[in-house]
Amino acid sequence: MKSTADHATLAEQFNRDEERVDWHDGALWWIRQKRDRSANQTPQWEELREAASAIKSNVISNLHDYLVQFEENLRKNGVKVYWASDAEEHNQIVYSILKAKEITQMVKSKSMLTEECGLNEYLHERGIDVINSDLGEYIQQIDNEPPSHIVLPCIHKKKEEIGELFHEHLGTEKGLSDPTLLTRVARKHLRNVFLTRRAALTGVNFAVAETGEYVVCTNEGNADMGAHLSEVQIASMGLEKLIPERKHLGVFLRLLARSAIGQPITIYSSHFKKPRPGQEMHLILVDKGRSALMARPDFRDSLKCIKCGGCMNTCPVYRKSGGLSYHNTISGPIGAILAPNLDMQQHADLPFASTLCGSCSNVCPVKIPIHEQLYKWRQVIVKEGYVANRKTLSMKAMSFTLSSPEMYHTAGKTGRWILNHAPFALNNKFNPWYKQRDMPDSPKQSFGEWYKHNIKDRNRS
Repeated sequence: MKSTADHATLAEQFNRDEERVDWHDGALWWIRQKRDRSANQTPQWEELREAASAIKSNVISNLHDYLVQFEENLRKNGVKVYWASDAEEHNQIVYSILKAKEITQMVKSKSMLTEECGLNEYLHERGIDVINSDLGEYIQQIDNEPPSHIVLPCIHKKKEEIGELFHEHLGTEKGLSDPTLLTRVARKHLRNVFLTRRAALTGVNFAVAETGEYVVCTNEGNADMGAHLSEVQIASMGLEKLIPERKHLGVFLRLLARSAIGQPITIYSSHFKKPRPGQEMHLILVDKGRSALMARPDFRDSLKCIKCGGCMNTCPVYRKSGGLSYHNTISGPIGAILAPNLDMQQHADLPFASTLCGSCSNVCPVKIPIHEQLYKWRQVIVKEGYVANRKTLSMKAMSFTLSSPEMYHTAGKTGRWILNHAPFALNNKFNPWYKQRDMPDSPKQSFGEWYKHNIKDRNRS
């Protein structure tokens, strides 16, 4: 269920728990530091990023040809292929596959695309039970929350909260919060799910046009368990996941895990090409706004994203506001680019949830200029009239002030006087800046005044 509140409101709610904000910030920054160490220990790291970016540029520019080639090779391999233009069509296809086999239970590994499509809710309404088998996503599912991070879905939760969830839903001892013990309980529960579900659905990390195979990367092996034990294997794939040849996998697999959590490679990088005897394999190619994004020259580079989550781990806004504050399936800086393409009015606030510091662009493994695209989205959103009137008026006032030296100096003097003699006029609950910090002390003089004074002294000497 989508929130009607904007990012600022939801972030303010997250910030009420100061302890949570501090360790959320610290945990993600620790992962960012692991990423840096791993990158610095990898020869030709920047060359790998350049290569990955170039490969993805080639795919975007020739997507039609690669999709046709991929579909042809999939069919040769015995995989049934479907095309879905939007979430509704994707969900209908999945349901029709399950209904044809009279399947009422399915296990699913991590798939942000199915989160985008609201697949679990869609199937639940039609009597089909779906269990998310990724541990983080499973925790979020039993708490009736969406993932807050594309790699670390429950990073915002404390271990004590997870312990309470497991006590309520899995019958663990009350007060148990040891991560190792909780993981063992989840593993035992999910093992039974894997053994009893006739259908399994996975996402797709990379798809190879040359061979008609796709690769799923996990650290828990849950995608493998579901796919290998099921009668029906379904893969949901965004159009942008293609790469031209199998040899290109070496570039992306070296970048993905290092950029995500700082480890050399994901524990399981599993290739799926042909169904085993007696098994059905289905792959659904989903557009859902990808074509529209390709048609926007300023933003099409965002389709290069390999969903590593590196931009989230480094973003000072994301770390302090939490992923759920973005009210979109994909959160953080990359989500703030992708979301307005789907619904500009609903997500008009997200490109403004950024300092434009450029840290996201610096860590992106495929060199998407994320902060530049966020800035461009702001311009588009303002021109389309989706910005609140108070923001429009304040920006016009700022533009007028900064374009007039006299007004600029007058405003500076006025501001300094207020800070010195009437600080309550700024330090109050109506000033959003003051909600999380004090206003700075007023300087004795402006830079302009200091400069004029020192130039006069220099000329005298």
